[in-house]
Amino acid sequence: MKQSQTLNFILGIYVVMIFAFVFAPIIFSMVFSFNSQRFPTIPLGEFSTEWYEKVLADPDIWKAARNSLIVSFSTALIATFLGFCTAYSDFRYNFRFKGPYLALILLPPTIPLIIMALAMLAWLSKIGMSGQLYSIIIAHSVLTAPFAMAVIRLRLNQMDPDLESAAWNLGGSEWKTMRYVIVPFCKPAIFSSLFLTAAVSFDEFAVSWFVSGLNSTLPVVVLEIVQGNIDPQVNAIGTFVFLTSMTLVVLAQLFFASRQIKGMQS
Repeated sequence: MKQSQTLNFILGIYVVMIFAFVFAPIIFSMVFSFNSQRFPTIPLGEFSTEWYEKVLADPDIWKAARNSLIVSFSTALIATFLGFCTAYSDFRYNFRFKGPYLALILLPPTIPLIIMALAMLAWLSKIGMSGQLYSIIIAHSVLTAPFAMAVIRLRLNQMDPDLESAAWNLGGSEWKTMRYVIVPFCKPAIFSSLFLTAAVSFDEFAVSWFVSGLNSTLPVVVLEIVQGNIDPQVNAIGTFVFLTSMTLVVLAQLFFASRQIKGMQS
């Protein structure tokens, strides 16, 4: 018993250290965003909202924020739809070359982002669609659809495979069964996928930088600001991006876990 408590204590310390290692730079960035001094030095200067006021007064940052929201919202819808279709086809059907088909669909997240960005730039340029806002949406949808597919497929694993057959035997068509049985069953995973893919898209930089042209998103604007210059506005923008992304990720986790919690309580 004592040995188990010691092991749990060590694991707890390890988890705390991991979280501190990951989040300490972000926390310091948030603290420095309220620092009156231009350079991030300790001791801190006076508490100030000067950098937030400058960010809010900059029309280019407002435009980038609008672009980021449009891209993340559109990407979430497209990627979740593609992910649902792929997950359902994997769940319901067996066909030739199904293994390579799934491997190809799940490939984008495994490719280094710089390679993915160059490939998307070359392809979009070839078909005359580079440098537009919808170029980012297309690229982000390709990148995030596998995440949606994985989340929804996990949910479908929990469904009785005979549920559809029972609905058909009761007179339901395939479309009615999809509407009234499959989609409601997958609703927590669908919402989770929407929030997760939106978070990934909102944060994504490398692909956006290559294909955006003049339609910069917030991560791209951050790079433009810091090139050859130390500007505390970056801390303010970074704080907004971090809080938005974390909110989306937490919502995704809550929706995904809600059904499991209800199942355990029932």
